[in-house]
Amino acid sequence: MERIDTDILVIGGGSGGLSVAAGAVQMGVRVVLLEGHKMGGDCLNYGCVPSKALLAAASVAHAQGGNAAMGVGPGQATINYGEAKDFVASVIGQIAPHDSVARFEGLGVNVIEAFGRFISPTEVQAGDWVVTARRIVIATGSGPFVPPIPGLNDLPHYTNETIFELRERPDHLLIIGGGPIGMEMAQAHRRLGSEVTVIEGQNVFAKDDPELSAILVQKLRDEGIEIVEEALAQSVSGRGGDITVSTTQGEFHGTHLLLAVGRKVNTERLNLEAAGIDYDRSGIKVDAGLRTSNRRVYVIGDVAGGLQFTHVAGYHAGVVIRSMLFGLPAKAKKNHIPWATYTDPELAQVGLTEAQARARYGARLEVVRVDFDGSDRAIATGTTTGMIKVMVVKGRPVGASIVGAGAGELIGIWAMALANNLKISAIAAMVLPYPTMGEINKRVAGAYFSPRLFESRFIRWLVGLVQRFIP
Repeated sequence: MERIDTDILVIGGGSGGLSVAAGAVQMGVRVVLLEGHKMGGDCLNYGCVPSKALLAAASVAHAQGGNAAMGVGPGQATINYGEAKDFVASVIGQIAPHDSVARFEGLGVNVIEAFGRFISPTEVQAGDWVVTARRIVIATGSGPFVPPIPGLNDLPHYTNETIFELRERPDHLLIIGGGPIGMEMAQAHRRLGSEVTVIEGQNVFAKDDPELSAILVQKLRDEGIEIVEEALAQSVSGRGGDITVSTTQGEFHGTHLLLAVGRKVNTERLNLEAAGIDYDRSGIKVDAGLRTSNRRVYVIGDVAGGLQFTHVAGYHAGVVIRSMLFGLPAKAKKNHIPWATYTDPELAQVGLTEAQARARYGARLEVVRVDFDGSDRAIATGTTTGMIKVMVVKGRPVGASIVGAGAGELIGIWAMALANNLKISAIAAMVLPYPTMGEINKRVAGAYFSPRLFESRFIRWLVGLVQRFIP
């Protein structure tokens, strides 16, 4: 065995691990990075990037249906599912060099292409190397959870790690799971010509605001996607090309099966017991500073057991860098973390939903709603399906929910407000170009202040006084 001594060891070359490695090595710190599979992790290879690329291809195909209200008739769309997957691969290929071994070695990181396994509280074995480090960062992410459904082991099925390898378009795609992954793939495949049935044991978009998710669900159903809720999968049977899913709501038949029921954290290779690190099925246990029961070891991203998003891993990377490199107190927070589902329309959330805010604040809560059909830009572009809802307590937003075109972009201003404890008056003070979708955010602030201005007797009296006595 060859031994390496380093300042920081990063286990996992996904977005969070790469952020730590790049940030630390550019500060002059010795860094070793372990990655036993693909650099860039799940997001680049199986998640965020390929799913958005496939959705983009599907959007182009959908647009060929025309828009009678705009005077555009339907065109003759020729959909080549295999070539759409070629486009997905090309997108990954364009981004991959940024996350490559060559780039990080060029920065000065010692990259070892092997999985890491603790052999002591300070040592990790990876292939033929044993690495000793002052600080260790676990960034091994998560993978698709495959539930123990009877009959599943005898049937071909897909997860997000394998669906992008499929070259022939499914005639009828059955999807078990109605979360963001399942619903994005449902709309992408429907727009690329497949019949699609989504089977969800509870309610689809369960973590989002039900009033807004209902708007999106109706839009997806209008496109021809069959969505079956409260249908627990009990067994699967058949063979490739002829699959049956038996549920509490009956049987559903299709040609292909995609499992999108959730994620499991990647801890099985780590031998955490040897390092004295506490963990359970949901993830590795960490304190507010993302440190484990072994104080030398930090955890970031999905494997930390919290919100499982790429941008959370990046945020976690910044937290541990402040702690490890500068010795500054740093804590990870959750209240300002946004998320989005990139269907059409998009669905986004930051902070508390209405139900959560009512439970916490009761009568102190004010909920401000603005429909997209009041936006001049939305009217001009035919994207009036949507709503924004902002939860406000004593003049400060505590949560925002958006469904509509560009919701993933629009949520950013509310994420900034929550991160910086801004008042809603800060949103009202913005001046935005006209016409833009961003004006919808400012309309929320206007809707919050309007009754305070126009229905106030004092304000009306003051205005009258000014008109009478001030020339």
